[in-house]
Amino acid sequence: MTDDPWQALHNELDRWSQNGRQLRLWLRDDDTVAPSPALSRLSDLAERFDAPVLLAVIPLLAEPALAPALRDMPLLRPCQHGTWHRNHTAAEGKKSEFGSDREPSVVDAEIALGRQRLTELLGPAILPIFVPPWNRIDPGHAARLPAAGFDGLSCFRGYRLGADGGPRLINTHVDVMDWQGGRIGRRPDALLAEIVARLAAERDASRTLDTHLGLLLHHRDHDETVWAFLSAFLGTVSAHPAARLVDPGALLNDAPFPA
Repeated sequence: MTDDPWQALHNELDRWSQNGRQLRLWLRDDDTVAPSPALSRLSDLAERFDAPVLLAVIPLLAEPALAPALRDMPLLRPCQHGTWHRNHTAAEGKKSEFGSDREPSVVDAEIALGRQRLTELLGPAILPIFVPPWNRIDPGHAARLPAAGFDGLSCFRGYRLGADGGPRLINTHVDVMDWQGGRIGRRPDALLAEIVARLAAERDASRTLDTHLGLLLHHRDHDETVWAFLSAFLGTVSAHPAARLVDPGALLNDAPFPA
């Protein structure tokens, strides 16, 4: 065992190669509303590593200037991020825009309004993937998303559909931000330890030969710690034969996702 977390990642990827397995890494970035230096930096990162990003755009907060900006950022693949990104849960509960206490008809109307607004703004570039704010949506509401035109639903690890089903789940697994610690980037050694442990567990589970890992980003909140980590991490992964960076649009037809 090595004390170098980057070497530990490389060693684990070597084991994947030895087992004939491949890691399919993908990226999701939340809370987009407008062009900004941070959004341009995210686009530059995507271009440098040929790493498409699922860009979750808040429909009713999105600014008109976002449309021409994204035309020059082809690897940022927009999708719908809720409607207003408003919390409707009581103060003591976990934040959610689409909780179980909201009427289905109201939720459906809001989501349709957001979809219409995003279509008017960004047109056919939008992927049919729904990303609920705070990664939470009541399973009853999620079950109706296919009827609203969504083929995919992306939350965070551990989210499950209910008995009535819903769209294809393409959850993310690792968040680069430390929200409780002050909305700062997580320490690279902690992130790498989590990623390596997850990969080792997936390898030991002897599941399908291809395994997905979704990295959750928030470009508007990234500090230099996050940007430096992403550059080093994508550089390491993209150079290793056991891993490939995948387009979020292809996730809708890929093999089943890990939880």
